[in-house]
Amino acid sequence: MKRSALAGLFITAAMLASPAFAAGTKDDLCQINLDKINNGKALLATDTSGKSGEIDTAVSQAKAAHAAGDDKKCIEITSKALQSLQDTDKGGNQ
Repeated sequence: MKRSALAGLFITAAMLASPAFAAGTKDDLCQINLDKINNGKALLATDTSGKSGEIDTAVSQAKAAHAAGDDKKCIEITSKALQSLQDTDKGGNQ
């Protein structure tokens, strides 16, 4: 009986703590993605396909969404930009 009550207590504590940690991760993920994009821009220094302009536009949109508090939109934009950077790094023209 003690074990099940103790296990229930731990499970309840974990469930209550989860939303508190999850609330900050979206903001962090947005900023982490923006940092990754800024670091990845060095790859575009010799790019002639026009991806650099697309990435700059995406960064501007993501920063605006982040400033407006729309972290979901920021993450969506930065994720697409990161994918575009990865495609460019692999030599893809997508």
